[in-house]
This record gives sequence, C-alpha cells and structure tokens, in this order.
Amino acid sequence: MNITEYRVIYADIDAMGVVYYANYLSWFERGRTELFRDLEIPYTEVVKHGIVTPVSELTCKYHRPALYDDILQIETTVSSFKKVSIIFDYKIYRKSDRTLLVSGSTKHGFIDLDGKIVKIPAFIHEKIASLLATQESGD
Repeated sequence: MNITEYRVIYADIDAMGVVYYANYLSWFERGRTELFRDLEIPYTEVVKHGIVTPVSELTCKYHRPALYDDILQIETTVSSFKKVSIIFDYKIYRKSDRTLLVSGSTKHGFIDLDGKIVKIPAFIHEKIASLLATQESGD
C-alpha cells in the first residue's frame, strides 16, 4: 500500500466550496504513480520499455466532500493483476478525522506504443507479486 498526502488548494474547489468531483480521478493517478515509485518502477521506466497502461475501467464512489485546505490521504493498493491487466483500489480520507471521502478503482491494460496488448513485463510482474504477497501477509 502507498499513502500519499495532498492539501486541497483553492483551484480544486467548485462554486459550492467543495472539491470538484473530477479532481479525485487525478488524485487516483497520483496515488498509483507513487505506489509504482515505491516499488522502484517509475512510470518513465515503463514507457522506456515501450509500454503504456491506459485506463480501461473506472469506479468512483463519493462518500463525503473534501473542502479547501483539507489534507487528504490517498491510500492506493493493487487488488489484482493478470497477464495483461492490473487493478488498483483507492481510498481517499480527510487526514484530520480519517473520514472516508471517496473510494474507487481503476483497471489498466498493458499495451505497446502501437496499441497492441502485451503481457505485464517480468520486472513489473515480480514487484507486483511481491507487493500482493506482503499485503496478504499483513506486513
């Protein structure tokens, strides 16, 4: 699991004074980018191998609104991965009171730069498998 913190800025809120709903999707991306970075797989390294990971499915459930100046904690985990895809789960909390604000998931395929589906490269597969083993053991 990765926990990434983010402070809500004025540009993130809408006319009603709450975070604009689409910003949470950007924060999902921030969480998975940092999770990969923790695994020593920066996305730039993935692209150097001629692979990109587009989103093919998305779920997002809004529980409570985030407000200006809230410090958010974006918790990101991998819930599953197969030969050609990976699913990330997200929970975004207000840090001050651990209120769950948003939960969701994204499914990503692995494709080459020509758009052809490819298997998850071994260097990624090994690190994700290790992460899942750690998550399952509760370490």
